Amino acid sequence: MKFLVIGLGSMGRRRISLLLNCFDSISVCGVDVREERREQTQALFGIPVYAGLETAVEQEQPCAALVCTSPASHADVILDCIAKGLHIFSEINLISDRYDEILQAAEERQVKLFLSSTLLYRKELQAVRDCVLKQGEKVNYRYHVGQYLPDWHPWEDYRDFFVGDPKTNACREIFAIDLPWILHTFGKVRKVTVFKDHLSKLELGYPDNYFVVLEHKNGNKGIWIVDVVARKAQRNLLVYSENLHLSWDGTPDSLFRYNVREKTMEKMETYSNAVRDDRYAESIIENAYLEELRVFVDKITGGKNRERYTFAEDRRTLRLIDRIEGMKA
Repeated sequence: MKFLVIGLGSMGRRRISLLLNCFDSISVCGVDVREERREQTQALFGIPVYAGLETAVEQEQPCAALVCTSPASHADVILDCIAKGLHIFSEINLISDRYDEILQAAEERQVKLFLSSTLLYRKELQAVRDCVLKQGEKVNYRYHVGQYLPDWHPWEDYRDFFVGDPKTNACREIFAIDLPWILHTFGKVRKVTVFKDHLSKLELGYPDNYFVVLEHKNGNKGIWIVDVVARKAQRNLLVYSENLHLSWDGTPDSLFRYNVREKTMEKMETYSNAVRDDRYAESIIENAYLEELRVFVDKITGGKNRERYTFAEDRRTLRLIDRIEGMKA
């Protein structure tokens, strides 16, 4: 099989590296309008690279495309690839205004769609969900996700990539990354209360921090802090009830459960071989990115369906994000 990676920025190169290193039966080619990215990718991986989609498809005849461009461009790219009969792996979209068109086109062309939602493939969060569902009582949770925006991509100015656009802003990306696992774990949302403002001097056309209070339909409640201000990257979770107490600091070795009988915090083992990339915060590991690629490959080759998130689900998630962003502080 041959996969075409469209967009050769940091995510595109991550996907290429995983595909080349972990899948013996897959070859890869790439597309990017930026010459420097094509040159960098070719130097790193030695794969064929092209400036345009038409030429790449004509020359390479791929069976699938990984859409790793800026989120605002995803819909046009995805529809163009569907028209060419390519199966689609899409990074998070952030905008859902053409989802009906995408879903209809994919059905008509018998093309399979896969939407990345990496945290749903993190073993720590799967363990959290299992604990919450197994104990069967409503819970409270407190969750903080934050990192100083200039540290997201230290190799480029934060105003020069998609997080500078209010439509695809950095806080919105955090919402889109985390809400799928939150909804899968704690249930559908009944009520939302939002507090937001500017805490930093960053040049942003949107709030740089949110306090979001979520009341779920099943009685679970959470306080979720989202920001692009925290100078030390934060991903801290506390989940508790009368008979459950979990804490997680975002890393593979930081999930703990309180043993009520022994009155001690006990580490929950999830990964024996967590793989990290030194360019990113310590909470970011490669294992989940690889796992969702494996699930995508299974989907398009007729293997067991282990997909955990769909375009239809994402449309509902993005509507909730629109609701959060639109609420008055």
